[in-house]
Amino acid sequence: MSTENVKIVELNEENWYDCCELEVSKEQQEYIEPNATSIAQSKFELTLKPYAIYAEERVVGFLMYNSVPEELDGYWVYRIMVDKQFQGKGIGKAATKLMMSEMAISLNAKKIVVGYHPNNLGAHNLYASLGFIDDGDRFGKEMAVIKYIIN
Repeated sequence: MSTENVKIVELNEENWYDCCELEVSKEQQEYIEPNATSIAQSKFELTLKPYAIYAEERVVGFLMYNSVPEELDGYWVYRIMVDKQFQGKGIGKAATKLMMSEMAISLNAKKIVVGYHPNNLGAHNLYASLGFIDDGDRFGKEMAVIKYIIN
């Protein structure tokens, strides 16, 4: 599966249910809320922007970010997940790059922040590979890493 065919599409009536059916591996379940919870949250917190991740015209993942700055004066990524069947193929990294580009253009974001559990090595490796920096910020059980966008 080529990452050239990865795209992100705003959540809509055609892809929301497919996103609800996606699952992470058993080892990852303790680190991430179900997509249905995130989708419901986006209907009450209207600044949240949910997207389906497509690879070769098939929904394979879900992501969501906030369109207003929050803690650390940054735009927060709330969710990024790729279905367990499609992990390890570079899809999450490709989708994250697309999301960061979208945030930089549509929001003029200069700082993107994501929080994750320190034991979630998959998340750690993904964000480190994309240049997110750990400045030591902690929120409860999660660490927050930052990507500074330079135009």
